[in-house]
Amino acid sequence: MDYNYESDHTKFIRELLEKKPELNEKRKAARSMWWDKKLNKEEQKRFKESNEPMKPYVYFGG
Repeated sequence: MDYNYESDHTKFIRELLEKKPELNEKRKAARSMWWDKKLNKEEQKRFKESNEPMKPYVYFGG
């Protein structure tokens, strides 16, 4: 078994990041904008409590 195998995708990403190291900073900025957020427990609790249950057969008129 060849443990030195590197997929074409992995090779492409590695080479891209070597050519354009600024992409890593842009990736980190985009991640922090969309994913790295502090959760507000009180707001989540209110959201769950106010959630109206879904009615059955929502795709059919009724």
